[in-house]
Amino acid sequence: MNKPVYLDYNATTPIDPEVAKTMEPFLWEFFGNPSSSHYYGAQTRLAVETARKQMADLLDASADEIVFTSGGTESNNMAIIGAAQARRHLGKHILTTEIEHPAVLEVCNHLEKEGFRITLAPVNGYGLVDPAEINRLIQSDTILISVMHANNEVGTIQPVAEIGKIAREKGIWMHCDAAQSIGKIPVNVNELNVDLLSVAGHKLYAPKGIGTLYIRQGIHPDKITHGADHEQNRRPGTENVLAIAGLGKAGELVTQNLAGYANHMRKMRDLLETLLLEGYPAAIVHGHPEKRLPNTLSIGFPNIEANTLLNSLMGVAASAGAACHSAQAEVSGVLKAMQVPKDIAMGTIRLSTGRYTTEEEIMKSAALIIGNIHRQLSIKFIE
Repeated sequence: MNKPVYLDYNATTPIDPEVAKTMEPFLWEFFGNPSSSHYYGAQTRLAVETARKQMADLLDASADEIVFTSGGTESNNMAIIGAAQARRHLGKHILTTEIEHPAVLEVCNHLEKEGFRITLAPVNGYGLVDPAEINRLIQSDTILISVMHANNEVGTIQPVAEIGKIAREKGIWMHCDAAQSIGKIPVNVNELNVDLLSVAGHKLYAPKGIGTLYIRQGIHPDKITHGADHEQNRRPGTENVLAIAGLGKAGELVTQNLAGYANHMRKMRDLLETLLLEGYPAAIVHGHPEKRLPNTLSIGFPNIEANTLLNSLMGVAASAGAACHSAQAEVSGVLKAMQVPKDIAMGTIRLSTGRYTTEEEIMKSAALIIGNIHRQLSIKFIE
């Protein structure tokens, strides 16, 4: 059986072979509890602290600013709920954007039920947040601003550093969901001016079920789960050493190879974009033309239904909108916030390239997509 071409790297990535090799000994040889003082515990504790340093180096942080979590969603919950609870005596206003991932928006919806006020900043037609608008929406009791580094659907890279500078000048904590940007563009917590930053392992060729939350020194969000004092007394539970070792190696690979990874993904993405626009000139590319992740192509085909197109694409694995949380045939919240016309939004698919994408796969995928589009159009014409 010929497997479909995988063009859904923004949804999840395979485990890098070097990551898998690093994890292998922790399946059976090094199994101790890192909290144990004996030999077996020392071996796994060393692995955890090595990975912590690797992730710190990736982000230009200190090792004691890195907390291991179960993934991006838990990191976002820890950051946003923890900040809200720690600072509620200073105010109850939280500012975020219309295009955040549900792992941020649903957390904010929960806090709204707890008495916090949430403001969603708008974006322009490129899906870009305006720092001046963020500044205008800040209130006297704003305690937290949360803005994603890059959008998971259209790839637009947000001006987090400018927004973080505004937040810092006003004494507001700044959180950034960097799940989509790690491994594709530089992510430096000091250049971004953030206090809290979320990382999801399965987006950077590490296992699922592992992530980190960067917490700047001097920032103390409340714990949201309770138990023993693991992870510097910030997140209880025996550490998932197998996945942590893998995440650390994944972080190290990005530190060493980011430019090469990004260049390859961009080359494959640009080729795909060129071929699709040549095959269907009426197509519309969403997102900022320059401030966009190197691997992401969100493209709308007028008069085409995206889910019908994807269902007919047996040879290509892609998604309509954000694949990890919706299978419904409705306009994406991100495209809606960008005010993309409904007929184009409903015909939008997201294609995302990765480290292993080949030129041959791109040529094959473009031909399949264009061929299926023209088949759909001919059927409509006959009808």
